[in-house]
Amino acid sequence: MSTQTSTLDKLHLLESLYRQGYQSDVVDLTLDKILSMENAQMRQELNLIEVHLLAFEKQYLMFSADFYRRFREGELGDGADFFEWSAYYDMAQSLSQRMKTMDRMAA
Repeated sequence: MSTQTSTLDKLHLLESLYRQGYQSDVVDLTLDKILSMENAQMRQELNLIEVHLLAFEKQYLMFSADFYRRFREGELGDGADFFEWSAYYDMAQSLSQRMKTMDRMAA
């Protein structure tokens, strides 16, 4: 059994227990800490990616969102820089989405 499957099974077990009325201060505090640490790690990763995005924006005098749209529409060619920039933009969008999901769950 993979670690991901095992982790999901454990989370489903906790969910099931909580739905049945189980409550644990230790579990609550632990989950809060885990989520806080994950959020901080994602923020750190996003900050590093944003450094790369800003470097490309300065080099090409274009915002990343504008670049990405134009690149996807085939307006900018297929230079290695553009593929790298596109990958960084995709990573930033993915991290931002995960962070928004966590923020919604925390609210």
